[in-house]
Amino acid sequence: MQGTVDGFSYGLVTPLVAYLMACLGGALGLRCTIRPMLVARSWRPGWLALGSAAIGSGIWTMHFIAMMGFTVRGVPIHYDRAMTFASLAVAIVMVGIGVFMVGYRGARGTALFTGGTITGLGIASMHYLGMAGMRLDGRLEYDTLTVATSVLVAVAAATAALWAAGQARGFLWSVGASLVMGLAVSGMHYTGMAALTVHLHGTAAPASGESVAALLAPMLIGPLAFLLLAGVVVIFDPRVVMGKPVPPPIERKPGIPAHAVVQRSARRPQARTCRHLAHRSRTPQKR
Repeated sequence: MQGTVDGFSYGLVTPLVAYLMACLGGALGLRCTIRPMLVARSWRPGWLALGSAAIGSGIWTMHFIAMMGFTVRGVPIHYDRAMTFASLAVAIVMVGIGVFMVGYRGARGTALFTGGTITGLGIASMHYLGMAGMRLDGRLEYDTLTVATSVLVAVAAATAALWAAGQARGFLWSVGASLVMGLAVSGMHYTGMAALTVHLHGTAAPASGESVAALLAPMLIGPLAFLLLAGVVVIFDPRVVMGKPVPPPIERKPGIPAHAVVQRSARRPQARTCRHLAHRSRTPQKR
């Protein structure tokens, strides 16, 4: 028996809040990602790790809030705690791989394509792993073509978000990149949910696992507190917020003088040569 699925049981409240959370995590994570590009001699691994955790937490939080509005008529839904939090770890790790590639090699060419692809696959993996942790008296089935479309949406939008963030052209570019990242997460989620079909077993056996209410407290206290902390770190670094690059310091190496020194050294031999020629021209007159 096919179940009646409703993904908007609270109307537009859950989609809008979920999208805002995805944008928040994307904004913080992307700004941390490009921070080493803006500030010379910054601790690149630390900033990239913070960005990966922020994006992963935002994705996970978005998925949870969106699933708050998902219901199957007449069937209670529960969630397996271990599987649910494993999806958070997968999101952070896979997004981190893509972020580190872009952070070290730049948001262009092969690095951008590979990093965006891995980041998009991380978003999709988090979604479907989180769905695998759902427990109900039924079986979940997915349309293959729609699932593939959802993955392509995630990869394309994640690549576009990493490219926009890598431009480092100011606050408006940061806002645009975060909106695109939120679109990647939300678009992938609801496209994937459109591929879902629930076939009910019709048995009276209760579903195992944790309920949504039991997962609500760690969801709000854990990832949201982390996003707040990441937001404080970014806010107190104005160069990260405004996107103003700092020129790298001039490296003074042996045998390679600075530009100003080259100009002075170019003038002195000329002056000495002139004085030497004048001295030679006066010598015959004295004789």
